[in-house]
Amino acid sequence: MSSLGKLVEINFDGLVGPSHNYAGLSLGNLAATKNAGAISYPRAAALQGLEKMRSNMARGLVQGFLLPLPRPNGTLLEQLAVDDTTEPAIRAAAWSASSMWTANAATVSPAPDTADGRCHLTAANLVTMLHRSQEWPDTLRQLRIAFADQKHFAVHDAVPPAFGDEGAANHMRFCTGHDAPGVEVFVYGRTGGKFPARQHEQASRAVARLHGLDPARAVFIEQNPAAIAAGAFHNDVVAVANGRVLFAHAEAFADQQGAYDAIRAAFPELEVVEVPSDAVSLAEAISTYLFNAQLLTLPTGEMALVVPSECRDSAAVWGWCESMLASNGPIRQVIPVDVRQSMANGGGPACLRLRVVADPATVDPRFLLTDAKADLMAEVIARHWPEQIEPGQIGDPALADCIIAARHALLAALDLPELS
Repeated sequence: MSSLGKLVEINFDGLVGPSHNYAGLSLGNLAATKNAGAISYPRAAALQGLEKMRSNMARGLVQGFLLPLPRPNGTLLEQLAVDDTTEPAIRAAAWSASSMWTANAATVSPAPDTADGRCHLTAANLVTMLHRSQEWPDTLRQLRIAFADQKHFAVHDAVPPAFGDEGAANHMRFCTGHDAPGVEVFVYGRTGGKFPARQHEQASRAVARLHGLDPARAVFIEQNPAAIAAGAFHNDVVAVANGRVLFAHAEAFADQQGAYDAIRAAFPELEVVEVPSDAVSLAEAISTYLFNAQLLTLPTGEMALVVPSECRDSAAVWGWCESMLASNGPIRQVIPVDVRQSMANGGGPACLRLRVVADPATVDPRFLLTDAKADLMAEVIARHWPEQIEPGQIGDPALADCIIAARHALLAALDLPELS
């Protein structure tokens, strides 16, 4: 790789697992609850996600991946004594493929920001939702394999579950370059609305301390309660950052101007691209996931916004995108991608990836994508992933055996027996 020896941003996308289904388990996630009970298509979902990874790699970006966790989760089923009297949502939690949204896997602080000069990752406890709270031990195990080089990485256990932590979906970093010290912004919510605020302020502050961040370069901002109530269950549904740029909806933060001022005080180079409510309503921004996009710096130096194809289907959103490009601002490309299977469960392009700034040579190469590896993964998916899952199949032993075998086939193909 040409990038060896320097710090670059690596996007680690979560591969959609073979148990991908629509059980509607996520309170506050409007897409997930709206599509509860629909037929899912795990094979198509995984191939859509893989194609997104390929397209970013084709643009010259370093691409990584994280793999599906063991499902059904037999340990959880035993702990909850699941039997024929158990409500379906409890059983479905043990089958959830939600680990595909790796923006919630961990919070990441690159080496230039930390006291010891290592990249720090803290697994997110995801305590607010049962189907997600089971993830972190297996996620931690995977992170400790992918980032085992302790000279360059420190991988931390999750914050104690008294404080809800949802990972990088509520974290932004501003910098003049990936190898330069950055300013890290933690966005938290407050309880009291009709939907839970999943990111607690004290969890964010604990992560900042664990990572050894300079207090002068760590900013804590409250998410707009109205945005949470409208379905922005994570900050990355209403705001995304890259380099010097903050791309945000006008109703993203509890004190919008105060948020900009606090970031600019720590990072004077800040450029804000704000979408006004009269151009794109908060509801339209959430339904299309305009902000749940990958804001990327391409090797050319241009900044590109990778959005779900639903944005192109919205006259208001696509019209605003076209006017943004015509204004010659910092974002120079808008690239739609098809991740409709993920979107139907409330996860857009940004949900599917965890950003890690690192030298690729320090990462376990088994987790870095190549064209040949992508072809191999596609073959395994086509052969082993279920074509579809109907709601009534959740709990079916034959389907469980198929899902387990599919995951094991992928681990064998990628030479990752440690995750079996």
